[in-house]
Amino acid sequence: MQKIVQARITGHVQGVAYRAWTRAAALKLGLTGWVMNRGDGSVLAHLEGERKTVDELLTLMWQGPGAARVQDVHEQEAAAETGLSGFVIRH
Repeated sequence: MQKIVQARITGHVQGVAYRAWTRAAALKLGLTGWVMNRGDGSVLAHLEGERKTVDELLTLMWQGPGAARVQDVHEQEAAAETGLSGFVIRH
């Protein structure tokens, strides 16, 4: 069963390689989507894949890379995005 979410990650998550870490973890799990920094200091990620693997990445996102200090991972359902292939860092 597919799960599609957007997750907003808050805390000390910019300038600590959080986007690169998310991309690597998503690719390892076989997810598609994207991740980007937001102007408010949070990170936004769009995740598409099997429910189990999306949930696994959402759990991992509470840790992130070593220098990250995650305060919250807020997820909400999202619509599928056409034309996605792989997992990219958006700028």
